[in-house]
Order: sequence, then structure tokens, then C-alpha cells
Amino acid sequence: MGKITGFLEIEREDRDYAPVEERIRNYREFVLPLPEPETRAQAARCMDCGIPYCHNGCPVNNQIPDWNDLVYRGNWEEAARNLLSTNNFPEVTGRVCPAPCEASCTLNIDDTPVTIKTIECAIADRAIESGWIKPEPPARKTGRKVAVIGSGPAGMACAQQLARAGHDVHVYEKWAKAGGLLRYGIPDFKMEKGIVDLRIDQMEAEGVTFHYGAHVGVNVPADTLLADYDAVALTGGAEHPRDLPIPGRELDGIHFAMDFLPQQNRRVSGEPLGGVKEILAGGKHVVVIGGGDTGSDCIGTSIRQGALSVTNFEIMPMPPTRENKALTWPDWPYKLRTSSSHEEGAEREFSVLTQAFEGENGKVTAIRCVRADDKIKPVPGTEFTIKADLVLLAMGFVHPVKDGMLASLGVALDPRGNARANTEDYKTSIDKVFAAGDMRRGQSLVVWAIREGRQCAHAIDKFLMGTTTLPR
Repeated sequence: MGKITGFLEIEREDRDYAPVEERIRNYREFVLPLPEPETRAQAARCMDCGIPYCHNGCPVNNQIPDWNDLVYRGNWEEAARNLLSTNNFPEVTGRVCPAPCEASCTLNIDDTPVTIKTIECAIADRAIESGWIKPEPPARKTGRKVAVIGSGPAGMACAQQLARAGHDVHVYEKWAKAGGLLRYGIPDFKMEKGIVDLRIDQMEAEGVTFHYGAHVGVNVPADTLLADYDAVALTGGAEHPRDLPIPGRELDGIHFAMDFLPQQNRRVSGEPLGGVKEILAGGKHVVVIGGGDTGSDCIGTSIRQGALSVTNFEIMPMPPTRENKALTWPDWPYKLRTSSSHEEGAEREFSVLTQAFEGENGKVTAIRCVRADDKIKPVPGTEFTIKADLVLLAMGFVHPVKDGMLASLGVALDPRGNARANTEDYKTSIDKVFAAGDMRRGQSLVVWAIREGRQCAHAIDKFLMGTTTLPR
């Protein structure tokens, strides 16, 4: 490393946020990048570890020490080339990845990990601004055709890798635009959609064909794809939400998070809602049930829509503010995490069991709750009621939607209801049909979807050609 003693001389410094009172007035990104000198100084903190444990935490195998050193030396273009060799969309992960690499950083033993995510985002944004991200069409075509079903991060990564290998790749997307979760799930204040559009343009220039409004198993017969293509990759999401079947669930005003969030993303982009009933938080007391990233996104969106109050329920006890490093490092720790949306005005309640929804004239007005013990059992005498005009269920997803494509193909499922395939060849039970991302592993992170999409492309290329030069 260029600065062997950097970690001893330079304190950790990370990106900041625009003030709450400013950022909640719009849906633009609000993370404030570090100036270049400070970013390079942060890169100098990388320790030149004998065993770089950040690799243990990074699903896409980013060569983190290498591009940290290149940034420290000011060689941004080479840093971008290195980063893009392992991650198709670092401008995405630099914004929305929870950075398990930082949890695995050796300096995290002291709670001062290298700002890997910030440096990654700086490299990616510099590459975009400098025009270094260009189409990479193949030198020759193989004559093989591949259908990729789903244009989320797994599908996009898979399609891009296969196109660069020379295959004729067609992506089938049921919605009006590509991106999946990146476009319709993640709010614009966390990631503006021009980033997704940039990659779609690049992929089209590389030969990828996108088919929109093409819902395989609904308005596009799945068996037609099997007949027309040499290989098919199933890369849709785990979209079946976990429900809350308690008394009053039928009341108006109780919605799944992924019925709520995509509407706002469509409003921001000017895409028509398609005649669905609008779900809006303005002037309402909102309760978000579920304490993960999706719940956080519901909070930030509700606040921007003008909610009177936002309360976040989590069924689990409040995690510790610090993990026991001796027990958890370098693995991802269980500890309290406060998102930017939580800081914008939400009340967080832990160890809460929701027992029933109450309503008037068919509309939800309140929720009956009780405190839970550490075994998630009700604590007698702790019952309470909270006012609620809008309830958003953000309790995760159980598996892919089985009706339609999976049912018509007859793909075998694993015990959790996901498409059954291993991580060696990504083959399903159906000949020439592969599965990757949340479709195969269940709900997970964007960075895991990118990894699986790349590895699935490697497996498909090897299946079609007998050998492959695509990286895993």
C-alpha cells in the first residue's frame, strides 16, 4: 500500500447527509460526497492486511485493497477498471448496499472500518462523470439465444455478462421499465433512477433486447420461451409478501409495502399508475410494521408525503448498540442500526405484537398491540392501542410468486418455496432452465443478486459453449 501507516494517522470520516428539514421536501438523493482529497485520505487507511477480511464480507469479490490503493494514488481510471471487473453496477451498491465488507474490515475490530462503500461510490460516480462506462459489445456472436426473465439486479447482471460473451440476450420484464427492485422498490431519495437508465442504455448498446409488459406465465407463455431459446434464466424477485392475518386485516388502509413504494417511484418518474387505487400517507397517522430496509423506505416516503406521524413496529427486542467483536467479527453483526429515514422523525417501538386492527366505516383507525418478551410471547398487562389511518406491512417476503411462470414451467421448489438450484451450475429441475438471485435464494441483498446473476451467466455460457471465460 502507498500509505502503510495511514490507518494510524488518519481518522475515519464518512459521507454526511443534507439536513432533515431540507431533504424531506423532495425525493432527490441527499448523501453529500466527500471531497476528493478526503476520499483519497480515507483510501489511505486501508491496512495492507495479510488476509484482507473485507473479501470475506463482499459477495461480488471486489478487490477492495487494490482499488483503495489506486484511489489513494489518484489513479481513478484504473480503480474504476478494477472495480467494474467484479461488479457490474458499483454505482448501485455504493448507494444501497449495507456494506458487509466494512463489517469484515480489520479496522472494524476498533469500530473504525475503512469507508469502503463511500470509496466505491466515488469511483463509480467518477467513472460515470468521466465517460469511462461505455458499451462493451462482444467481438463475435455465438449464435445462441438466451431469455432472462426479470430485469432486477440479478437479471441485469446475468444479461450483461451473457451479452458480452456474444449471446443474443432477451430480457422479459412484466413492468413498463427495467430495473425491478432498483427502479420500483428503492425510493429515489436513496437512488435516483438515472443510474438505472444509464445501465439500460449501455446494455442495449451491447446487444441486449428488453421486452416490457411481458409477464411470463401470464401474457407470455413460458413454453414458448423454452421452444425459442437455447437457455432460460429465471431471475425474478421473491415477491410474495409475508402477511399479517389478524382480526381486522380486511379493513381499508392496510397495505403491503410493495404496493405503496412503487406508486411513489412512478409518480417521481412520471409513469402512469395504471388506474390502481392510490395509497398516500399525507395527513395520516402511519404505522409501519417491520423494522428492515423496506420498512425504513416506507418511513422516508411517508414523511415526504406529509404524514402527521410515523411509528415503526418491530416484533424483535431492541438489538444491542454494539456487538461483541470477539464473537462476531468478521461476520455481519446483530446490532441496532438507525437509518436516515428513522432520523427524519419516526418513532421506533421494539418488542411489539400486533393483535388486531380496529376500524370505522370499513377503514382502519387503530391497532391493538401488546408488548412481547424475548421469546416473542405476549406480556400480560402491557396491552395498548395506537391510532393508525394507514398501516404498511413491511415484514419481508416468503418466496417467489408461484402462480404463473413457476407453475407453468413445473420448476421444482426448495423447502422454502424458492426455485431449487445450487450455486455450482444454477440449473433448475427443468432442462436448460436456470435460476439466480431472490428467485433462487429468497429475499436478500442487491449485492447478492448481482453476484448470483454473474455466476449464473458463467454457468449458462459454459452450458451453451462447453467452456467459458466469464468470471464467477
